[in-house]
Amino acid sequence: MSVELPFAPVDSIIRRNADGLRVSAEATEALTRRIQSRGAALAVDAAAAASADGRKTLMATDFGVEGVPEKDELELPIAPVDRIARLDIDDRYRVAMDARIALASILEREADNVAAAAALLAEHAGRRTIKAADVERYAELTNYVE
Repeated sequence: MSVELPFAPVDSIIRRNADGLRVSAEATEALTRRIQSRGAALAVDAAAAASADGRKTLMATDFGVEGVPEKDELELPIAPVDRIARLDIDDRYRVAMDARIALASILEREADNVAAAAALLAEHAGRRTIKAADVERYAELTNYVE
């Protein structure tokens, strides 16, 4: 899977949760790939919801959100999030701007959660650097609580 999302905004997200720890480039890449995969999966579910309503346009409500934040409040850029939304859905679907912003908001919130947990895992391991293994370990651990 190609990476649609630029690393810089994801790096900013992981650093704001790093609590003074360093962040490896591999950790940023792992988090980027994780949230991109999650975004594509959420778009597939949203497309199914739109189809069930007889629509070809994905709306914010298809992503399960009520309110949509201002796009200027988000770290993740909207254009790459739009491309992520279209990765695994049929070309006949359109993605409304509020749906793109809603998806970006969801992905940013999830990235914050993963980054904070990865920082805790790095600290627990006695390291001063968040590594890709911390991001991956979080993914493994969530299998036990979901």
